[in-house]
Amino acid sequence: MPAVTPAAAADGSVEAGLLTILLAVAVALLAAGYGRGVHELWARRGAGEVVPVWRVAAFGGGVVVMLAADSGPLATLARGSFAGHMTQHMTLMLVAGPLLAAGAAGLPLSLACPASLRRRLARVRSAPATRRLRRPATTALLAGAVQTLVLWVWHLPAPYVAALDRPVVHVVEHVCFVAGSWLLWAPVLGAARHRLPPPVAVLLLAGTMLPASALGAALTFAPQPIYPLRALGPDPVADQQLAGLLMWAPMDVAVLVATLAVFLRWLLRLQRQQPGEVGPPEAGRPAARAEGVLR
Repeated sequence: MPAVTPAAAADGSVEAGLLTILLAVAVALLAAGYGRGVHELWARRGAGEVVPVWRVAAFGGGVVVMLAADSGPLATLARGSFAGHMTQHMTLMLVAGPLLAAGAAGLPLSLACPASLRRRLARVRSAPATRRLRRPATTALLAGAVQTLVLWVWHLPAPYVAALDRPVVHVVEHVCFVAGSWLLWAPVLGAARHRLPPPVAVLLLAGTMLPASALGAALTFAPQPIYPLRALGPDPVADQQLAGLLMWAPMDVAVLVATLAVFLRWLLRLQRQQPGEVGPPEAGRPAARAEGVLR
């Protein structure tokens, strides 16, 4: 590994500092736009209407987690090992992304835009191509494909090492993780009018979990380091295996819990809509027998 000259180190630190400032400004603008949109909605409809308080809290939590993952203890942990880096990645994908998606930010952010931009967005949403993209099957395929592509591409050795070496690439990597996760969870946790039908949501989550599990298993059971030694901890194989487990187990648990929750909520809704057809078979038998006796 070539030695790093003081000038190169200074250039890297300046680049990292500028990127940190730009990232903080971008996140602040995102939070401010969301807050302005929510304020406008609540001023028109009443506090807690349209966008409930819990959704606002979820979005705020997502912003905090996103900032915490890129600074503080998590960032320090990520500098020392691949497993630390994987903890950072999973925090962005399994905590920050779902929380931002639960915030249902589409309407508040559009209301925060100038009127001219709002009209353009309305025209884009009503365009035939956009309507085709918003079909449930198309949305599920797109969200699942983007999430899988982001996860696999950024954990290939070359892109991963590039993100370690260049602050710009590192920021792009983290933006992709958050954006891909937000896109995946938005049709599952977002506003009810934009959610996928429960069967499609279940297939989306299950189908997305399989490639992630495959990548986690590949890292866990690899007999030798896949990444350059400088990207791994003091014990390269153990560090890589721990990183694989950190991807595999939390991802599977989070997706399985979400899948079961969507499935159970779907069954409960069917039971409320069709109480005579959904439920234990014995439920309707006593009434049927009594009706037969009366006849």
